[in-house]
This record gives sequence, structure tokens and C-alpha cells, in this order.
Amino acid sequence: MARKKKKKHDDEHVDESWLIPYADLLTLLLALFIVLFAMSSVDAAKFQMLSKSFNAVFTGGTGVLEYSSVTPPENEKDGIDQLKKDKDKEKEKDKDKEQKKKEKEAADRQELEGVQKQVNQFIKNKKLEHQLETKLTKEGLLITIKDSIFFDSGQAVIRQEDIPLAKEISNLLVLNPPRNIIISGHTDNVPIKNSQFQSNWHLSVMRAVNFMAILTENPKLDAKVFSAKGFGEYKPAASNKTAEGRSKNRRVEVLIQPRNAATDENQ
Repeated sequence: MARKKKKKHDDEHVDESWLIPYADLLTLLLALFIVLFAMSSVDAAKFQMLSKSFNAVFTGGTGVLEYSSVTPPENEKDGIDQLKKDKDKEKEKDKDKEQKKKEKEAADRQELEGVQKQVNQFIKNKKLEHQLETKLTKEGLLITIKDSIFFDSGQAVIRQEDIPLAKEISNLLVLNPPRNIIISGHTDNVPIKNSQFQSNWHLSVMRAVNFMAILTENPKLDAKVFSAKGFGEYKPAASNKTAEGRSKNRRVEVLIQPRNAATDENQ
């Protein structure tokens, strides 16, 4: 009798091993979203605690996983609260410093305005409105003196007959306490070259130095607060294209500086 052949199963079994890594991937993604959500819900104090905890883990201290909850221990809370208080105190100190600075600047400007009034009154009494003028700037009180009032053309020595006027101006600079004062010389752009001066720069420097020397002969003035500069033709007050402009550029300037400028230079 013929033996019956077993029916051959042609259907192959489907391989489902890929489901395992897929499930692991989903689990990891779920964990990632949970961590991101938790981080987004942590306030600044908790975030700082978390940062400290991670730092402790890497340096051998107590790890973040050793806490029983996300909330930091009481000693950590106290430290964070103290840190906030210290920052608030620093902000208050900065505000106080800024306020005091503004008050000092306002008082300083008011004092310079008083000096300006005295100088303007002197100019009016001496009828020197066309030779002297004052201007209050951020750099201080600027007194501009036309060169013709003290110097001959191309010369740096103050005329003998004008020395008394220079001495009177020196009395206006007696301040208590003293301020830093800068004397600067300026010229037009007409070239100069003679036996005394090789350039307008040289001329401007010597005019500033000679004028400062007359001022500091006043025993009430401290020579240590004075300095001289020469700018030649390089800081014009007007255009050099006209005779009037060139006349304005030939000048000596006296800058009475603010108190804070004097303090910075003395430090």
C-alpha cells in the first residue's frame, strides 16, 4: 500500500525580531520627552540646584539621583535664597552709586556755571566781548581767548602791556578746591617758518606754555593742576577759507575740567 506523503507547509514564518529594538527606541524617546518636559517646568532656583548636583557627581560629591525629590534640600534652598539676596543688595548698591554719581555731576556743573557767570561778568566789565567768550561743555568750562589780545602776529611772547590782563584772568582760576586746568594753543592754516618756529604746531605750543607761565605766577594757584597743549591748525573753530574764520582759529583756550576728571588724572 502506498505511503501517504505528509502535506508540505509552504507558508513561511514571519520574522518579528525587529520589534524588540523598535520598542526600545520608543521607550528611549518617551524617556527623552519626559526629561525635556521636566526641565521646562523647573524654575531658575531648581535649575541651579540641578546644575550643582551634576557638578557634584562629576567631582565625587552627592549626585542628583540621591535626592528623594526634585525639590532641593533645605540647606540648598537657603544657599539659593542667600544668593538672590546678595544679588539684590549688589543691584541696590549699584543704583546708589549711580545716583550719587549723578548728584555729584549735577553739583559740579552747578559750580562750573557759577564760575562761568564770574568770568562773563569780568568780560562785560572789561568790555572784552569780542576777545573772550565762555562755553560750558561736557569736558568742562571752556574760556576762548583770541590771540590778538596777547600776541603779535607770528609771536609767542605775551606783550608786556597785556601781562596785567593775563594776571587778572589768573585770579578767575583760583578755585577751592582746585580743578585741573588745560591751556591749549591753536593757529590758522597759514604756513609759518621763521627763525623761531618751524611750524604752526610749534607756535601754538609755545603760546600755550608762555600764557600758562604767566598764570601760574599767581601764588594762589597750584601749578600742579595746570598742563599745556598745542594743536596748531588741526582743531579749527571755523573755516580757514575766510579772514574771519582764520581770526577765530588763532586762539588760546583755557579748559577748567570737572571734578571727576581731576580725580581720574590724580589717581
